[in-house]
Amino acid sequence: MTIAPAAWPRLGVGCATLAAPRVSEHDAAATLAQAIDRGVRFFDVAPLYGGGLGEERLGRALRGLPRDDYVLCTKTGVTRPYAQAATPPGTATPRAADRWDYSRGATRASVQRSLERLGVDRLDVVHLHDVDNHVEACLEAHAELAQLHAEGVVGAIGIGSNLVAPVAALLARAPFQAFLLAGRYTLLDASAADLFAQAQCQGVAVIAGGVFNSGILGRWPQPAPTYDYRPASAAEIGRTARIAAVCARHGVALPTAALQFAAGHPAVRTLLIGPRSPDEVDASLAAMDVAIDPALWHDLAAQGLVARTGLARAAETAAS
Repeated sequence: MTIAPAAWPRLGVGCATLAAPRVSEHDAAATLAQAIDRGVRFFDVAPLYGGGLGEERLGRALRGLPRDDYVLCTKTGVTRPYAQAATPPGTATPRAADRWDYSRGATRASVQRSLERLGVDRLDVVHLHDVDNHVEACLEAHAELAQLHAEGVVGAIGIGSNLVAPVAALLARAPFQAFLLAGRYTLLDASAADLFAQAQCQGVAVIAGGVFNSGILGRWPQPAPTYDYRPASAAEIGRTARIAAVCARHGVALPTAALQFAAGHPAVRTLLIGPRSPDEVDASLAAMDVAIDPALWHDLAAQGLVARTGLARAAETAAS
């Protein structure tokens, strides 16, 4: 029996980093084991992550857990050669070997391979992955996922993206139960605020990822911060420094504020963390338990450093 979005855990683990070839099998297994031991029961992966390596690693970690005890999400539509990094050998072009295919046949085959790699007979969520320039093609994949839903293989049908516009376009074209949006509702980028409000009105569950914007919000200060997988600009570094200074005055670490800000939006059902080690699992869980004075959010908003959208929920969370 698939777990309905209303019952999804508030915190989950995204497995993109754990599928990177530079992360050893031992380290990935230890990280996932720590998350499971600490009670995490929501996991997000994709065939794209390591070309299937991420699904294999997650599948091994989940063996022994009763299938009804956790929420399992994967994706379809794009993949890369097995165990390959985003930038393939012999080229400096990111994603040069990635292949997109949202046809019905490819969608069914992708889901079947995911089931085999994960060692399960059903999936709680399957997202249409990296839909950016493929909205029309995604409608064919959606039709096949609807058939797989009718067969009991797929629970919720979702969208996975780093961009707001294609998610909004797909929500207007077909019924979805969820979407995963990375990096677009953070302390530095609240461009998803209107989309989140729309999702809340429509009863679409939101999974928030990328809350550190690929690194800059993960610790402060740092010598060479990255923002959205590139070196951060002077403006991005300056704004982060101002946010961090306000957080410091309230005795709150920047990563703690980043996690709780994203989790605080009322549309967000589940917040994804992307740990690379057991210590990072513990750090994120500890950050989510920190009691933050609501005055922090109001000070950040008053200085124009964060959007006010969602701050009421953040304040409620801090006060509870």
